[in-house]
Amino acid sequence: MIMAGSAEVIIYVVSDAAGDTGELVVRAAVAQFHPVQTDIRRAPFVMDVPTLERFVLQAKLSGAIVLYTLVIPHLRDAMKSLAKEHEVEAIDLLGSLIESLERQTGRHSRQEPGLNHVLDADYFRKVDAVEFAVRYDDAKDPSGVLKADIVLIGVSRTSKTPLSMYLAHQKFKVANIPLVPEIKAPKELFNVPVERIIGLTIGVPYLNTIRKERLKALGLPDNASYAAEDRILKELEYAEAIMKQIGCVVIDVSHRAVEETASLIMEHFRGG
Repeated sequence: MIMAGSAEVIIYVVSDAAGDTGELVVRAAVAQFHPVQTDIRRAPFVMDVPTLERFVLQAKLSGAIVLYTLVIPHLRDAMKSLAKEHEVEAIDLLGSLIESLERQTGRHSRQEPGLNHVLDADYFRKVDAVEFAVRYDDAKDPSGVLKADIVLIGVSRTSKTPLSMYLAHQKFKVANIPLVPEIKAPKELFNVPVERIIGLTIGVPYLNTIRKERLKALGLPDNASYAAEDRILKELEYAEAIMKQIGCVVIDVSHRAVEETASLIMEHFRGG
C-alpha cells in the first residue's frame, strides 16, 4: 500500500491490449495532485496469468497501485484474486461496466482486447506521435524541432514533458527544449517557423514551491540553488529574452493543470 507522504506514487497500468485507455485515465487523475510525482508503468498485451502475477508482485514490492483494463474474463478474475492474495491495491477500470452492459443488453461482450484501437491510419498517427515525443524530449536530439508540429520551450519544471505526452495522444508531434542560461539554445530552434513554437512561463513563487518539492522527492535539501528565488528569476528572465527574440506565443502555466494548458495550445493550433 502507498503510505501517506510518499515522495512518489507508482502506478502499474495492466492491459490485455495497448493500455492507452488506462494510462489516459491515470494521467487525468494524477493531474489533480500536481506537483506530486508519479511513475506510470505500462504492462501492455498481457495474455496469461503468470505474467499478471509477475506484475502484481512487482507492484507489491514497490508499494504501487495497479489499474487494469482487462476485457478477457479469466484474466480479469485472476487479477482480482491475485491482488487480494498479495494485498495489492488494484482498480478494475472496465470490468464493472462490461458486466453492467451485459446485464442491460442481455448479450455477452465480444471479449476482444483492443477493439477501441482499430489499426487504422488515425491510430498509427497517435503511436508515431508518442514515439516522437519520447525521442525528442528534453532536447535529447535538437534536430527534432525541425520535424515537430509543436515545439515547447521553457525553464525546468514548466510541464514540458507531460504536455508533450498529452499532446502526442492528440496526434501532435511535439519536441521540447529546456531553456538554461548556461546552455546556449540550439541553433535549430531559430529555424523553426514561429507559429509552431509555444513558450511556457511560470510565476516565481509557484516554481519555487514546485522545485522544492522536487528536491525533497529526490532526497535533496530544498535550499539548493535549483530552488532559490534569485536563480529562478535569472532563468525566467533568460527564457523570456529567448521567447521575445523568437516572437512566439507564451502561456503562463502557473496554477494550470496539464490538460488546461494543452487545451489552450490545441486551440491555438486549430485556430480556435
